[in-house]
Amino acid sequence: MSNIQTIISLVGTSTLQTLEMVLFSTVFSLILGLPLGILLCVTDPQGGIMPKPLLNQILTRIVNVLRSFPFIILMILLFPLSRIIVGTSIGTKATIVPLSIAAAPFVARVIETALKEVDPGVVQAARAMGSTNFQIITKVLLPESMPSLVAGITLTIINLIGYSAMAGAIGGGGLGDLAIRYGYQRFRTDIMVVSVVVILVLVEVIQIIGTKISAHLMARR
Repeated sequence: MSNIQTIISLVGTSTLQTLEMVLFSTVFSLILGLPLGILLCVTDPQGGIMPKPLLNQILTRIVNVLRSFPFIILMILLFPLSRIIVGTSIGTKATIVPLSIAAAPFVARVIETALKEVDPGVVQAARAMGSTNFQIITKVLLPESMPSLVAGITLTIINLIGYSAMAGAIGGGGLGDLAIRYGYQRFRTDIMVVSVVVILVLVEVIQIIGTKISAHLMARR
């Protein structure tokens, strides 16, 4: 009984740590990625409402470079930044920094793709009615692309859960850290299995919720 209680306590604490990392990194990655994704869309030389080829190329290169970094390497490179921001380079809070930066370019691409799916005719109609670029973005592009945005954000959250598990390999905390330190290194197969199952359940629950919200928004269009 005590062994089961120990496992429940460890898994419960680690699950809360994972949820904390994913929640805050999702928020911060959206703060970073949303304006970047909007800029990528509106400055596109082909079809953008404010074509700026040079700026678009610069932003595209930045996003591509950041997306090409393996997360573990990026996390190590960002240790100094994590130490500056939160005062430490290990643990749950420190992991939020590289998680947010790693997810931001992915979010930007999700936003860009979703906005480009909006019917150009709707944008042209808004333009004909005298709407400004800002009004087109806030009242046409974002509302019309909301189902795709929700689906993309759902995918981002799922990726962040995977990233947070990988962060456990270098002291990131959460379920990944529990599976490696207690499960793998101490030969506790039971803890490793439970950790993996909880991660799978989290992914499934988030996917179901995201799909339902996206379908609801699509039905209301």
